[in-house]
This record gives sequence, structure tokens and C-alpha cells, in this order.
Amino acid sequence: MPTDPVERFLAALDPDHREAVGARPREEQERLAAAWERELEADTELDTLDELSPPAAEAEAARRVLEGETD
Repeated sequence: MPTDPVERFLAALDPDHREAVGARPREEQERLAAAWERELEADTELDTLDELSPPAAEAEAARRVLEGETD
């Protein structure tokens, strides 16, 4: 499992979004990864999902971060 937050964030994305975010500048990837980590830490619903399936919780948080960008 990668330890770099950007690598972890990219791994949590679906393949299409992974490619799109991977093409962005590193600084933007770091910003998104930081937002993703905050989402994982702050959302209690994700805590429950994390207990059942950590990859599912990480994927859901990644989806929310990208969705928040388009709002």
C-alpha cells in the first residue's frame, strides 16, 4: 500500500478519474489528496464504512472530493 498521500488518493479513484487527476500538476494533486484525507477524517459515515471496507471508504471520499470540485 502506498504511503504517499497523493499515491493513496490516486489509488482510491476509479480508472478514468485516476488518469485525469494524474495528468494535473503535482500541486493540485496534493491539494486534492489533502482534501481527501480531511474527508476521511471528518465524516463519521465513512468511519463506519471504513470498518467494513477501507478501500470502499477511501473510494467514496475520493468521489466526494472530486464531486465537490464541480459544485
